[in-house]
Amino acid sequence: MHIALTFDLKDDYLALGYTSEEVAEFDRVETIDAIADALERLGHTTTRVGHARALIERLSRGERWDLVFNIAEGLSGSARESQVPAILDVYGVPYTFSDTLTLAVCLDKRLAKHVVREHGVPTPDFVVLSDTAQLERDLDRCPLPFPVFAKPIAEGTSRGVTANSLIADRALLLATARQLLLTYRQPVLVESFLPGREFTVGILGTGEKARTIGALEVHLTQEADQGVYSYDNKQLFEGRVEYTAATDAEATRAMQVALAAYRALGCRDGGRVDVRNDAQGAPSFIEANPLAGLHPVISDLAILGRLVNLPYEDLIRQIVESASTRLT
Repeated sequence: MHIALTFDLKDDYLALGYTSEEVAEFDRVETIDAIADALERLGHTTTRVGHARALIERLSRGERWDLVFNIAEGLSGSARESQVPAILDVYGVPYTFSDTLTLAVCLDKRLAKHVVREHGVPTPDFVVLSDTAQLERDLDRCPLPFPVFAKPIAEGTSRGVTANSLIADRALLLATARQLLLTYRQPVLVESFLPGREFTVGILGTGEKARTIGALEVHLTQEADQGVYSYDNKQLFEGRVEYTAATDAEATRAMQVALAAYRALGCRDGGRVDVRNDAQGAPSFIEANPLAGLHPVISDLAILGRLVNLPYEDLIRQIVESASTRLT
């Protein structure tokens, strides 16, 4: 097939003056190189398109492809990950990964939790704080016992997650919520903290054909922010974080919960679902990433692939094969 690649490149936005944290979700050029190389080794022809505006320009000139391999995160807006798929839907061009609705719902962690809960998938109790002027009043009405966990409602790559996200009292919750509201200009999700093991589950396929490939367990070293898979821990993972592929009974239950959430949300082709256990070892859905990072060395899905003997090229092949079932 002739496959186009859509993506947001860190270097493009850094050159425009954005900060490294603002472009944390965007991709490095080596990720695009790795995906293109894998596709070409699989016998496909590739064209690099780039971000949403570049896509609009090329489609308006009449360019078309058999499939678009989409990893574009979008720059702004509450449904930014849906922008490229929405454009492709207008032109009738098929693409990899989830559709506009699923991407928008998964980006809003509150909506994702509502959806999975309606499907019987466990998830921690939560409240949403959205008004700095009414913050103290809203906290007085907060029914959650401490400790709680607070984070922006629509960020990825652990943006907004710090050592202060794990909160033991009202004063720290007030300060943290106010800082997050002012910094990220979006509501803050506050949920009951689960003290058990943490997994990120890799999933490939769509619907009933979706399957887990393994559960990546996150182990924090003494040098890491403790109890929190924070932005700093994720970005500076060497020396802070160790990863293993867990295969015990708790990990198996976590994979079952993750797969149920993935299907409930309508995710397609591949992605990751984060799961955390309570003190008794019972797993709960935390959030889903339907546009999981695909850097061949440092992205969680690629790390998990290596640990379970799934080569990077095979990972890309299975994503394309799943998307190909939607071609007409």
